[in-house]
Amino acid sequence: MKKELIVSHEDDLTKIALLEDGRLCELHEQEDKSEFIVGDLFVGRVKKLAPNLNAAFVNIGYDKDAFLHYQDLGPQYLTYKKFLKDTISKKQSASSLKNFEIQPEIDKNGTVEKVIVKDDLVLLQITKEPISTKGPRISTQVSLTGRFLVLIPFDNKVSISKKIRTTEEKERLKTLIDSIKPEGFGVIIRTVAEGKKVADLHNDMNQLIQKWESTFRNIQKSKVPARVLSEEDKASAILRDNFNQDFVSIICDDEQMVEEMTNYVEVIAPEKKNIVQFYNSHIPLLEYYNVEKQLKQSFGKHVNIPSSKGAYLVIEHTEALHVIDVNSGNNITTGNSANKEHAMNVNKMAATEIARQLRLRDMGGIIVIDFIDMQNPDHRRDLFEHLKEEMKRDKARHKILPPSKFGLIQITRQRNRPEKQIETKEENPNKDGEITAPIVVVERLEETIRNIIQKDKGKLYLHVHPFVEAYLTKGIKSIQMKWFIKYKKWVTIIPRDSFKYLEYKIYNSKKEELIGYSN
Repeated sequence: MKKELIVSHEDDLTKIALLEDGRLCELHEQEDKSEFIVGDLFVGRVKKLAPNLNAAFVNIGYDKDAFLHYQDLGPQYLTYKKFLKDTISKKQSASSLKNFEIQPEIDKNGTVEKVIVKDDLVLLQITKEPISTKGPRISTQVSLTGRFLVLIPFDNKVSISKKIRTTEEKERLKTLIDSIKPEGFGVIIRTVAEGKKVADLHNDMNQLIQKWESTFRNIQKSKVPARVLSEEDKASAILRDNFNQDFVSIICDDEQMVEEMTNYVEVIAPEKKNIVQFYNSHIPLLEYYNVEKQLKQSFGKHVNIPSSKGAYLVIEHTEALHVIDVNSGNNITTGNSANKEHAMNVNKMAATEIARQLRLRDMGGIIVIDFIDMQNPDHRRDLFEHLKEEMKRDKARHKILPPSKFGLIQITRQRNRPEKQIETKEENPNKDGEITAPIVVVERLEETIRNIIQKDKGKLYLHVHPFVEAYLTKGIKSIQMKWFIKYKKWVTIIPRDSFKYLEYKIYNSKKEELIGYSN
């Protein structure tokens, strides 16, 4: 499978698209001044207790207090509490945990008011970004994630990913980690560590220790509430969790980010550093790689299933769950053995698309899927195994239940960020009963271009909706050609799938926006 990472930065917003064989599978967005990223560490202050929820609300500097459930305290909560208190008071003068006194574990079935009081300071980690009216979800079970390892303070255990199968490799990795692991820290060995040399693992371990040391220094000088460790930006985090030999290109339109990602790839896979490339064109990066077009096609209530000859998904959302119905497009009839086989094939294609949709939209909670009816138990079993295989690429924690007696398959999936919503319907410019005549639109554009030409002698790039682009460039004697003859300047017209019908923007050769209009 060929993987590509497309990273576009514009107007203080970074959009990151993951393509697999050219198909958009994940889309992430991050504001330059994003307040909370999953993995960030904060020192917060307990604002109030909620005994009925067995939880506390913690002030971490967000307009909504973060939610801390008792189950998210972790067994070593009292140890973290003492470490934080000693660090702030300078009693703990070093980040080493070698001689730190471990406190008794808290009762896993206890109550929040027995271990937390109002105004307590807590070291915590963001586990879920703010969603809707809810503040961030947090945990006091801190872990620092690297490329190959996860470092866990106040724990001496070494755990190994279950996906590493061979006993010999497990023993090799455990021996290596035991030899380099500092005392007072536990380690989880990630799947991608399989087959790696001790130098790679040692380098990853050192970077994680440096993160912990940085956290310690920031705690000492922090003014509560305060962020004491920032997670990597989303682009680097995606590379950390997904990068493998399948990646063939990483394209970015921001020079500084290109340099940062090149340096990152050089550390984790030196032989692949040349796949990071800078994109410099007047055609927006996401447009060039058809990301905007795929977004329009992939969101909405109805989604076509590729190569299925008319089958489609109907995706509906309720407060309690998400429902996905697989519709054959009326090309399957029951009772025919060939059609039974075809139903199986359509269901498999639907399962592949559903796995993609869950990642792309980041749908969380309960998802119920109603596939095309299949009476053959072998077909049902094959479909279930196929869906599990397709879902392996999903990094979100999930569980797939076997088909019910009604043929329904249920998935529970964790969501760490707001569900992605993309508007797939164009706003009707005729909503008031009247619409601007095409000639008026053209005259408005021409007048704008004429005024710019009088001041700017360089190249011009007009970005418009695809329908408008088609109207302006149609035929040999197109409006675009008439402008060229009249003003002796060629205006490059670029279609933008993300634009509204009458929206336009004009840029110069330096990619500076000269003027724009949105209906």
